[in-house]
This record gives sequence, structure tokens and C-alpha cells, in this order.
Amino acid sequence: MGQALPKPGLRPFLPADLPVLVDIYEESIAELTGEDYSESQQEAWIARAEDDAFAQRLTQSLTLIATVEGSPVGFIALKDNELIDLFYVHPAAAGQGIGTMLYDAVEKLAGARGAPRLVAEVSDNALPFFQKQGFQPQRRNTMPLSDEWLATTTMEKRLAPQEDRKLSS
Repeated sequence: MGQALPKPGLRPFLPADLPVLVDIYEESIAELTGEDYSESQQEAWIARAEDDAFAQRLTQSLTLIATVEGSPVGFIALKDNELIDLFYVHPAAAGQGIGTMLYDAVEKLAGARGAPRLVAEVSDNALPFFQKQGFQPQRRNTMPLSDEWLATTTMEKRLAPQEDRKLSS
């Protein structure tokens, strides 16, 4: 018989989590985006975690952390109740439902707060995940990072009006 995987948990971001979230961010980019982005693009992307703006993005957003046996394995940050600003899962936990759990929690919270939609600036490797969640591509973008450019897609998902969500609950 196979061994059951530990059940993941969710909790809010705490300032003490910053170092481990930076590690998750860096590992996720380094290991999961190589098919879509060059090494220099990945390095420029990773460098964004080295300034105070990264910590501010986490603290000024509704940031949830996924844990397994108490250790953070992923996180999602919802800014202004509509924008999925940061969303990363550690490569060792990828494909185990962690991202879906984080996304589902944010969608429920945004919906409960009356958000009409969710928007995300999505890397090429994350595109299939967001499509699976019902997001539609709106436009292709080229984002400048240092001396590099990253191709992304702005995606949107319309949320059901709050009355409809109450009826389906």
C-alpha cells in the first residue's frame, strides 16, 4: 500500500515567512520555467526578490501560505481584491494540488468580498494552470526586467455575482 501524503494546510503570511517565501520564489522560477525562459531571463526575474518591494508586495496584499507538516511550500498574494500578484509553489510540491488549494482559497475570499473578477499576469509556464481554473487570455505582454524582457499573458476570470454564489453554496 502507498503511503498517504500529509494533508496541506493554509495560513496567513507572517513577516517572519519572508526568507522561506523568497526561497520558494527563486526555486520555482529556477526549476519550473526553464522551458519557456532563458537563463538570463530567469536570473532577472529572480532578482526581483532582492529588494524591499518584494516584501511590500507580500505585506500589502492578502497573502496566503500553503504548508505541509507546518513548512511553507507555496504562496499566493491577492492585491486590491482582484489581482493575483504573486503565486508560487516550490518545485518539490508542484503537481500535488498545492496551487489549486491556494487558488481556490483566494477565489473564495475575493468572491466573498464582492470582487467581480480575478486578473493575473501569467508566465508562459503557468498559462495551462490558469486556463484550467477558467481564466481567459486578454493580451500578450512584454515585461522589462533589468536588461531582459519576459513574455507574459494578462488573464482574467469573471466571478459569479455574490447572489449566484449564495444560491450554489
